Amino acid sequence: MLNHFPKYHMKILLGDFNAKLERENIFKPTIGPEILHQVSNDNAVRLVNLATSKYLLVKSTMIPHRNIHKYTWTCPDGKIHKQIEEGVTA
Repeated sequence: MLNHFPKYHMKILLGDFNAKLERENIFKPTIGPEILHQVSNDNAVRLVNLATSKYLLVKSTMIPHRNIHKYTWTCPDGKIHKQIEEGVTA
């Protein structure tokens, strides 16, 4: 479906990917340096593979923010925070 859009339009893909990306140098061109986690999950690998195959970027991890502003999910007890990716763009 992403291939049917003209090349000059911006592509934004949003969804509930539940991807926890890790700080790996091989992923940096696609996801950027602003990652909180040390370990990724299976959804992160799928998201990076999709993004690289369609020439997309995970923009939420490209822009520098203080860590407190990177969290997208907080446990109800308030002690555990996660940065879960929900969109990619080109």
